[in-house]
This record gives sequence, C-alpha cells and structure tokens, in this order.
Amino acid sequence: MKIDIITIFPEIAEAPLRSSIMGRAVESGVVEFGFHNLRDFTSDKHRQVDDIPYGGGPGMVMKPEPFFEAVESLRTDESKVLLMTPQGSPFVQAKAVELAVVPHLIILCGHYEGVDHRVVEALVDEEISIGDYVLTNGTLAAAVIADAVVRLIPGVLGDERSSEEESFSGDGSRIEAPHYTRPAEFRGREVPPVLLSGHHAEIEKWRLQMSEQRTKENRPDLLD
Repeated sequence: MKIDIITIFPEIAEAPLRSSIMGRAVESGVVEFGFHNLRDFTSDKHRQVDDIPYGGGPGMVMKPEPFFEAVESLRTDESKVLLMTPQGSPFVQAKAVELAVVPHLIILCGHYEGVDHRVVEALVDEEISIGDYVLTNGTLAAAVIADAVVRLIPGVLGDERSSEEESFSGDGSRIEAPHYTRPAEFRGREVPPVLLSGHHAEIEKWRLQMSEQRTKENRPDLLD
C-alpha cells in the first residue's frame, strides 16, 4: 500500500508514522508513505496556498490550484482521494477495514476555514472526519487515518488476532473486555480468577460478559 499525505505541515504527519509499528511497516515494505508540502505545488513566488473567501467572512480559504496540481501529479487508476474535514463522514473501524485494501490513498489536509469546494467537487472521493470537533489543521487527522488503516494490513501486527478481537471489530457494536497481566495481585487488586483458571470456554464467556458490561457503561450509543 502507498499513502500520500498532502499538507502544509508534513512534519506533523511524518513524526508518528515513522515510529513504532508504523516505522516497522515502512522498513518491511508493507507500506510506503509520501509526505508532501502543498506549497511545493504552487507557482507564485510567495508559494501562497490560501486567500480571502468570496462573500466575506472570517479566516482564509485554501486555494484550489495547489491541490489540483498535487493530486494530478500523484493520482493513478488505483488511487482513492480523501479529504480530512469536520464536515466529513465519521471515521469508524469499518471504514478503516474498507480502506485497508485500497492500493493507494491520497489524503488531503484542510487548514484555516477550509478548502475551496471545487477541490471537493472535482478531486475528492470521500470527505472524512475523525470526530465532532475542530482541529487547527487536518494533518493530525490524516495521521490517525493512516495508522488505523495500516495496522489492519496483514503482517503489520505481530498477532493477526489483535485486529480481529479488539474494540469495534466485527459488527462494531462492542468494546473490548478488560486486559490484565503480571503480577496477579497488585496493591490489593487481583486479576479475576477466571483468567488464571486455564478454562478457555469460561474465559471467553467472561470476556463476552465484560465486553457487554463495559459497552453499556462507556459506549451505550453502540447498543442503540
């Protein structure tokens, strides 16, 4: 898989995607990241990427020309173009699974008051939001999307069951059961005895019960 991220702050996306599991995925050749500065696709001497909005209003709007130049230089027949924006569809685990089989993702990062809508109309396949809040720029969101997608590619995680048994997997209606490790007792708090029993059927039953309980407590909206 190849993921190209187009932003005016490529260093923000590059830092988390060059470390830990993502870094190892790059080293092993499972994924290739491209971090592109949108200003490199401008043609004026000031490398301008924004301008005042037509119709008035606060802030600045990102110009269409650099985005068109960037996407047209990178896009292939296998590409899918995403725009990070608070107005996009909510990003969920099922979308990460869907994107994990796309050979080439191009992720556009909005900044300021947003992006000239002609970019959305002509270039973007999907607008995506990572939550109902506003960030200073879309680059952090792009890194989140890339991490969530790449970790689902076979060979990236040490144990393939990790992505199959975690929160929001399957039908996305439950979060994970609690996890424990050594020591079995710590500051008066003990690991549930069932996890020490070696009885796998009982352990799975307990995990299902705890998953349902934690979902009710922390994410009751998933049960609606």
